[in-house]
This record gives sequence, structure tokens and C-alpha cells, in this order.
Amino acid sequence: MPRVRRCRQLGCHAMVTFPDHYCQQHYEHEAEYLASRQRWARSNDKQYTHKYNTVIRYRNEDKRQQYNFYRTRQWSHLRQQVLERDHYLCAYCKVQGVITPAKTVDHIVPIEFDETLKANVDNLAVICGSCHHAKTDWEQSYYGTGNSNALKDVEPITDINRILLMMNGGI
Repeated sequence: MPRVRRCRQLGCHAMVTFPDHYCQQHYEHEAEYLASRQRWARSNDKQYTHKYNTVIRYRNEDKRQQYNFYRTRQWSHLRQQVLERDHYLCAYCKVQGVITPAKTVDHIVPIEFDETLKANVDNLAVICGSCHHAKTDWEQSYYGTGNSNALKDVEPITDINRILLMMNGGI
């Protein structure tokens, strides 16, 4: 007798044979379900996570120390202080006249470029996800930060208005 199980569609009580998850009536959801299972398996795969952390994220001792800083009590206090100072609003959107709630605190001058500014409250700003993505791309081109890039000898920019202009191609 073949192994069977209930269809995964909510409210459907039809029985399906292994290895299928959906009955004939709901079979169009099968590919989507299998793709979501693969995404989940990849995110919970210890080998993948280990390779990401040891090869990409912590590629050298400097990067390891930079990421360890984000697990300290000092960082959590600085982060909370900046969030309350900026009222949980993205500083980059606020300059453009848009109010966007955010919970990410970002270094204006990246610590990869200037390690001495990592605990300076004046070098921290609240940033939303879309601005953070754009700023990271800009930092990689301006400062040379990021994986497989060489740091450039440029002047650090601490003014959010000027950074926004440069991010948007104004300067």
C-alpha cells in the first residue's frame, strides 16, 4: 500500500501519495511550496552559514573585530541613544523632506574606513532599509569598502546632505 498524506491546502482533506504535497485540485501550489522549502533549507544549512561567516563575512581579523563590536554592550547603548535622538526616523529621508520610520543605526563614515569613529555618536545616524542599501553601494564606490575592494585615499564625508547629493549623482 503506498504512503499517503493529507493535501497541504488549508481546508482540503484529500489524500495524496508521496512524494507530492498537494492533490490534483491544488497541484499548482506544489512548485511554490518546494521553492520555499529550498529557501528555508538553505537558510538553515549549517555548511552554508559556516561558509558565509568564515569566508565572506569574517574574511580577516579586522572584519571579525568590526562585527564583534556590534555584539557589545557599548554598541547597544550607543544604538539606543541614537534611535531616541533621531526619534526612530531615517535621517537621510528627513533631509529629503520625507518621514520614514527606521530602526537601523548606521555609521556615516564606515568603520572599515575609519576605525576611530566607531563609538562616536556624531558619526551615527538612523537609516531606513532603502537608504541603507543605496548608501552601502555609494560607500563601496567612494570609500572602496566591501568585499574584494581596496580602500581609497579620500576625504571622509560626515555631512548627510552632501552624502545624499553624491549618492544621487549630484556631485
